[in-house]
Amino acid sequence: MATKTLTVVVSQSPSKNPAKRHLEEELVAALMLDDTVDVAVVPHLYNLDSNHTGTLFLQGLRGHLVVLSWMYPRASHWLLDRVGVKGHQGETMLEEEDEDEEIEIPEPQGVGGVELPNRNLYCLDLGVDSDPLVFLEEIARIVEELRSAAAVAVPTDETVQTVELMDWISGSPKPEQLEKYLDPLAVLTGGSDIEPVKRRWYPVIDYERCTNCMECIDFCLFGVYGVDPLERILVEEQDNCKKGCPACSRVCPENAIVFPQHKEPAVAGALGDVGALKIDLSKLFGSVTGLDAAVSERDVELVRDGREAVGVSVGMPKRQSEQDSAERDEFDDLFDGLDAMDL
Repeated sequence: MATKTLTVVVSQSPSKNPAKRHLEEELVAALMLDDTVDVAVVPHLYNLDSNHTGTLFLQGLRGHLVVLSWMYPRASHWLLDRVGVKGHQGETMLEEEDEDEEIEIPEPQGVGGVELPNRNLYCLDLGVDSDPLVFLEEIARIVEELRSAAAVAVPTDETVQTVELMDWISGSPKPEQLEKYLDPLAVLTGGSDIEPVKRRWYPVIDYERCTNCMECIDFCLFGVYGVDPLERILVEEQDNCKKGCPACSRVCPENAIVFPQHKEPAVAGALGDVGALKIDLSKLFGSVTGLDAAVSERDVELVRDGREAVGVSVGMPKRQSEQDSAERDEFDDLFDGLDAMDL
């Protein structure tokens, strides 16, 4: 029997779109015949809470991991990191679509992840292509890369188990509850009794970009953010976040806050530095800046909560208000020109 090199997890789409479900089923059926990988299906990563058996299943996986989801890879990686599924970001050959334009990826400037084990997490966006062969070929390439890399130790039969029994805390699921995720076709077709999930909305922090400036905790007035024992910003009360509101991501100077389900690629976790622009180009000729949009979105949610709108009087981004002290660039000139035109 061949030694399994890694585990592939398919994160189901939260919608019942037949095209998406068909792609998931095609991938799972093919991967189940592949003797180089283990395969499992879990509900959509973004909708799993910390106590869901799907989360605990993911936490129990050992070795290298490929995750296929309907999200940008950056969003998937930091969602996994958030729930304790940690590892180094594995390089993939699948590229995000950007209207045939080359994507300029900024160098990491943030605080970075902590306590990373010696394994790779490969996050693939199922929205890149509708052909399952594209993903199967990339998984095969990853398998070959891992097997041929001199620094990668071949796992033993014990460490290759898809579900490794951990020292579960009191109240955690029993092994047989986790094993249901190992019957992926049953999960996809509804034949497995998987704990249901509800749709959620909350920010995810990309620590490769986050510089711990605390702008988000000052701006958010809903108690979403907190500070961990290492004094790093974290999303502490995610369910306090207001559904559909991405205001904090707009005030983040490093584009480090991701809302994976947002319609705007820059907010949803697309690569490149588009989210760090001082303006929302799609609203340029309406003369609405990203900060204006954030203040407006926050005020709407305050009023819905029965509170008073605060406008720019509370929690304004300090680093952005002090931007004039930084080196000028073409966008500063653009703003000056627009101000002079009195649009």
